[in-house]
Order: sequence, then structure tokens, then C-alpha cells
Amino acid sequence: MKRLVSILLAFMLLIAIAVPFASAEEKSVQLAENVKSAILIERDTGKVLYEKNSNEQLPPASMTKVMTMLLIMEALDEGKLTMNEKVRASEYAASMGGSQIFLEPGEEMTVQEMLKGIAIGSGNDASVAMAERIAGSEDAFVDMMNKKAKELGLKDTKFKNTTGLPVEDHYSTAYDMAIMSKELLKYEDITKFTGTYEAYLRENTDKKFWLVNTNKLVRFYPGVDGLKTGFTREAMYCLTATAEKDGMRVIAVVFGAPTSKERNAQVTKMLDYAFNQYKTHPIFERNHVMGAAKVSKGQKKKVEMVTSESISLLTKKGETIEDVKQKVTLKKDLKAPIKKGDQIGTLTIKKNGETLVKSPLLAKENIDEASWWDLFKRSLGIFTRSE
Repeated sequence: MKRLVSILLAFMLLIAIAVPFASAEEKSVQLAENVKSAILIERDTGKVLYEKNSNEQLPPASMTKVMTMLLIMEALDEGKLTMNEKVRASEYAASMGGSQIFLEPGEEMTVQEMLKGIAIGSGNDASVAMAERIAGSEDAFVDMMNKKAKELGLKDTKFKNTTGLPVEDHYSTAYDMAIMSKELLKYEDITKFTGTYEAYLRENTDKKFWLVNTNKLVRFYPGVDGLKTGFTREAMYCLTATAEKDGMRVIAVVFGAPTSKERNAQVTKMLDYAFNQYKTHPIFERNHVMGAAKVSKGQKKKVEMVTSESISLLTKKGETIEDVKQKVTLKKDLKAPIKKGDQIGTLTIKKNGETLVKSPLLAKENIDEASWWDLFKRSLGIFTRSE
């Protein structure tokens, strides 16, 4: 009996020693301990490499402008804006507090200059001015922001303004912010703004204004070229960062760091981890033509389909990719009219039956509906065609 008791006690002692040791080991791989929430994803695949409380609803402060910039880039892509178009600042836009580029009522700047003011200087006034230009009012633009969040499947985000200035019931999460950033980074030109450390506005006037990027990692971490910082007393120090190295782009988000130094340190740890442990294997770039789909009753009989985003596979460093199969599935009964950017198919990539990538394929151009005369001539051609 004494021997049995001794064995049991020894076993319990081993458990008592082993559990704390395992916890300590697990804790040692934590990448963002001193923040409220965090996430690290690979951009192309969206794979989560690390997360901490990533679905906790928190105030995003000026990281809100990730969505503001996304809608601006969409408008540019769709031809609703041009970089050289001048935008006039209203009295309301010029009255914004917090970070600003000090727009005066009635002052005009190009879209390109406004984007500099938003991306580099976090200008609240520039954000509102662009919102009013695109949607007519800030409130209408906020509706667009929330609609886009729903389109992206974001369930824990709600916007009340374009700037991130403190207001009740305005929140997001680390996960949602990463997905917004993933979408924004489809527009590669955005990093020309978010990755610039310093620039000037009103350069050839007596009101020359110096912009310095609020994201210091743009200067001090190789490969970082965005995206957006945030700070309020409620939100504390926040950052959505992106970096690219050896063909792999990652996105790191932190909410609620106690200081800007700590915020940058935690993001640096996450970026180091991603680049040390993982490798991206590019397959297709965004807008790569994947073939053509038949269109009925259109001015053209076919429409080319393109990838909606960069397509890559992700592995741990040292692992290889083998036995990967891809499949293109088209939407059934495609009929004109079709708009450029409409989803007309899906690209699926699998390995050993497991789906690795599932990505929309989009129409490369508009296909208008054919006139009755075009359809008549087409049908006449069928009957007169020789063998």
C-alpha cells in the first residue's frame, strides 16, 4: 500500500511539474501579449497565422480610415474619380478636429493630395471631404462603409463616421480590420501613399505643409508599406500594418496597446514570426486571364474572366507543394448585360481533396445586351453557315 501511495504521489508530482512547464512553453510563443487584441494573416490566402481575442469588438480609432481608403480606391478603379480631379472642402469637412491637414472652407485639393493627407497624415478633414465628394454627405458615405463591411462578411464592425473620432457604437475587430486591409491591398497603388514616410502638401505656396507618416514602421522595418495607425484615449494605441518580403505579404493588426512603442514592438514580433516561419508560393497575379465564358444575348459571344485577387499557396518554410489541382467553375446561363467586375465564375485549388483556395473570377469588361437586329443577323448566320 505504501509503495502504491508513493507511486501515485510521484505521478501527481510529475503532473504538477509538467502542466506549468507546458503553459510556460505555450506562453513563450505568444506574439502580442501586451495588447487587447491582435491578428496576423497572410494576404493572398487570408490564412490566420496568429490571433489573440481577434473577434473582440473594440473602438478602431483612425484605423477606420482603412475602409474610407478602400471606398476611395474602389471609386478610382470604377472611373468615378480620377487622381487629378479637384475636391472642394466644405465648412463641415474643414471643421474636423483631431489629426488634420488644416483644410480651409472652399479650399480645393486633388484626389491624389487628399489621399496623401489621409494615408500619411491621417487627416480627418480630408477623409470627410472625400466622403462628401463620393457619396454627397458623410452620413451617406458611412452607409456605404457599413454596406461594404456586410459584403465582406464582417459581422463585428459598425461605423458611425469616416474618421474614427470617438463616438458611441462605432467598433470593429482585429479580424475584421485584417479582412478590410486584405481587400484594400488589392489596389496596389494604395501603398504608394501608405508606404510614404514624408511628403508635402501646398508645396508651391506660402502654406507649405509637411506630412510625416504616423506609422513609424514604414521607416524602421524593411518591407512595411502601410497601412494605418490609430489612437484615442478609449482605443489606446492601434495599428494595422502590412509588409512584403520575398513575395509574401502579411497583415498584422493590434488594438489597445498602452504606448506607441509597445504597439510597434508587438507588430514587429508578429512580422518577424511570419517571415521566419512561412513562405508564399505565388500562382496567379490579380487580373490574370483565366479563359473566357460564353454569354447569351450579348453584343459579344464571350467574356474573358480574370482573377479578383492575387492567388498563392502558403506553406511552412521547407515544405513543398505537390499534387495540387485547380478547377474553374462557371456560373450557369450567363446572360447579357454583364458589368465589368461581376462574378462569373470561381477558381478552386485543392490538394488531396482539401480546398486550399476558393476565389471569385470576374468579368474583364462590360458586355451589353445585343439588339434584336444583332440577334437576327446572328441567327441568320447560323442558317447560312456552310459546312
